[in-house]
Amino acid sequence: MSACEASAAPSRAPRPARVFDLGRQAYEPVWRAMQRFTDARGEDTPDELWLVEHEPVFTLGQAGKPEHVLAPGDIPVLHVDRGGQVTYHGPGQIVLYPLLDLRRIGVGVREYVCRIEQAIIDTLDEWNIGGERLEGAPGVYVGGAKVAALGIRVRRGCSFHGLSFNIGMDLEPFHRINPCGYQGLRVTSVQDLGGPSSMGAVKPVLLAQVARQFGLELQPQAGLPELVA
Repeated sequence: MSACEASAAPSRAPRPARVFDLGRQAYEPVWRAMQRFTDARGEDTPDELWLVEHEPVFTLGQAGKPEHVLAPGDIPVLHVDRGGQVTYHGPGQIVLYPLLDLRRIGVGVREYVCRIEQAIIDTLDEWNIGGERLEGAPGVYVGGAKVAALGIRVRRGCSFHGLSFNIGMDLEPFHRINPCGYQGLRVTSVQDLGGPSSMGAVKPVLLAQVARQFGLELQPQAGLPELVA
């Protein structure tokens, strides 16, 4: 069961959104760049979507409890300003940061979360994988195992942080934490569910579904965003 209700994508003309693929990056510089972008943007600043594959890191959200980090070992732990508890980012995981002006799009925070989840569910459907929501536990699940996590922040009506989507990755670090604050929560990946292990196969499908949910016209960009480069 879920509080999300099916709703049509925005019917207005698509708004441009610049798309950057940052490749593999450490977490903190990208996080700080997201903050700067959000603080500096004005009413006419184009929306951006940042794709990235992070170096191994555990992140604790604003409500994160340190006791949910059980045995980090050599993986760093960062306290960050997104919602949610603790999660892991690492190679083989797509992280997508939608930097959107939600007021301009006409989407509230709850609907934003629902639309992000729906984009992931529709992406999984490309490979006949049945994703679903769980009430009270944001993210997307398959058979009760989490395949994608959400951790967002909205400031002055603009979103940053975003989603992490396990594609073809080593899931062992998730055993070192209580994922999203839930002891014993099972975690899975697209590869383990019978889908592709290649992030390159999944990225364009995910981007297309996010664009459909928010009425965006994707504009791929070369290089890195100015604040990251």
